[in-house]
Amino acid sequence: MLDHLKDNNRRWAEKKVAADPGFFKRLVAQQAPEYLWIGCSDSRVPANEIVDLDPGELFVHRNVANLAPPQDANYLSVLQFAVDVLKVKHILVVGHYGCGGVRASVDGQRRGLVDHWLHPIREVAHEHRHELEAIADESQRMDRLTELNVIRQVKNVSSDVFVQDAWSRGQPLSVHGWVYSIETGLVNDLGVTVANPEQLEQLEDVAPVADLADPANSPDQAQ
Repeated sequence: MLDHLKDNNRRWAEKKVAADPGFFKRLVAQQAPEYLWIGCSDSRVPANEIVDLDPGELFVHRNVANLAPPQDANYLSVLQFAVDVLKVKHILVVGHYGCGGVRASVDGQRRGLVDHWLHPIREVAHEHRHELEAIADESQRMDRLTELNVIRQVKNVSSDVFVQDAWSRGQPLSVHGWVYSIETGLVNDLGVTVANPEQLEQLEDVAPVADLADPANSPDQAQ
């Protein structure tokens, strides 16, 4: 059963060893990634491949619509391990345009448990309803909600006690907000990097949030 996947695995391992005989031996050593990726579970968004990093170079947490909810023990365990044990230097919150989870959060259909999971995005949509309602094109409106969701998750991560404690002890740590374009393969840096409590306060005080994005990196430019 699933022999094709096992065959793929063997071919992949053989290619890795042929190109780099010491590849897997190095992986046996303790991982020491500098980056934590908090991304969407979408199968079209492979974290390591997007930023061209090998296994061991990127610590990854994925869930539907790349949320960082302060009540989720799974996410919090990953965050604490990444910050306190691995000592990552960068946390990347990465959404993607065309996200089914973002769309599902506001399309009015009932899907069960996932509706509860996606509730934070509905809250973001409600808070920014005037900005979103002004966008006539539905696809562009969903792209903007995707960006706003990423910005909210950057705030959540930056506000967490594990991150705050790291900053208080002088540990270098930055939180970044990106959105990936499946159409182009490129990431859009939203310009919402937070590297200390002061920058978090500035991020929270800015209104509207749309002003934070670099116009040169807008979805229209990226796609």
